[in-house]
Amino acid sequence: MTMTQDTAAPAAAQLRLFSGEPQYETFCRMQKLMPTTEMPAAANPFVFPEGRPVGLPTDYDFEGSTRNLHVLLGGTHTAALLVLKDGVIRHEQYWLTGGRDVQWMSMSVAKSFISALVGIALAEGFIRSLEDPIDTYAPALSASAYGGVRIKDVLQMSSGARWNEDYSDPESEIFRLSEALGPGGSFDRFMAAMPRARTPGTFCMYNSADTQALGMLVAGATGRLIADYMREKLSDPLGMESPGYWIVDSAGREMAYAGLLLTARDFAKLGELYRLGGAWNGRQLVPADYVSASIRPDAPHVAPGGPWVGDHVFGPGYGYQWWLPAGDEGDFSAIGVYNQYVYVDPARGVVIVKLSANPAYGTTPLENTNKDLENIAALRAISRHVS
Repeated sequence: MTMTQDTAAPAAAQLRLFSGEPQYETFCRMQKLMPTTEMPAAANPFVFPEGRPVGLPTDYDFEGSTRNLHVLLGGTHTAALLVLKDGVIRHEQYWLTGGRDVQWMSMSVAKSFISALVGIALAEGFIRSLEDPIDTYAPALSASAYGGVRIKDVLQMSSGARWNEDYSDPESEIFRLSEALGPGGSFDRFMAAMPRARTPGTFCMYNSADTQALGMLVAGATGRLIADYMREKLSDPLGMESPGYWIVDSAGREMAYAGLLLTARDFAKLGELYRLGGAWNGRQLVPADYVSASIRPDAPHVAPGGPWVGDHVFGPGYGYQWWLPAGDEGDFSAIGVYNQYVYVDPARGVVIVKLSANPAYGTTPLENTNKDLENIAALRAISRHVS
């Protein structure tokens, strides 16, 4: 592992996220702006085969109207769009500061990678059961909102911890959690003081701290850094072509909820792994039953129309750190702010990666600026078109 930091760039205060300022010059080089831990490229990189190129659809339908796909791609400052059909690249395009070898800021797409690591640790016996309290493995959480809370409830963003994920509110908990990246800051210290607001397992409140708690679970159960465990269990077996990075705090704790940097092709490998039920090149990397449970809502509070983000209901359901769009199409997606997606449509054999820097994101809590659901509609249209 290598710690890298450009000392000329004084960390997160420079970023001015959710301010309306363009970020595509930033998201492509976060490993030069923030302290990170490096995961080297795999010794035996896997390169997706390339098939006959397929163009994109012109339009897609959203909220009763037909909209232009290229207007959406440009307006959300899309830097990368990669489309796989049955494991073969059928469309690959980069704009702005994107590129095949450019590591992009994952934002909350990182959450789905952390979930995969939980599943692997469960299969290896480091975690006995998802019914266990999470603080069994991360005792620093015992006096916090997470004390006695089932791992499953944390996976489903139903921990009961008090939280506000409103990116337009500088007083929200998501802003205060991010402040742990400042000099002397500590994710663990923030997590140890999290208060409880609801009964665990009864209400799905999208909560980035839940994923940070899962990161503490993985580290505590395995006795290893997240980056080290991921390199061995995911990056090497999946054949990551380029180095990856985790942003870390001053103590070296990974920013589990958002701090993963990978290329579009390497992000796609998690989507393809889950499309294949956790198997890769004849080897079961993530247990098939865990993958199945990860992408299926099993209670009303995590079904479509149940989860909340900030002060409003968000349409998709929620699995184990994967979003489950409404409509019973069987698709699912990792979603990150500023419109990052690893979208998976198993019925059509499609995986799509969209990396973006939507400048309006988080300036309000509304769909017309954030375009989370509109992007899903567009990705569904691309999937149908490619199929």
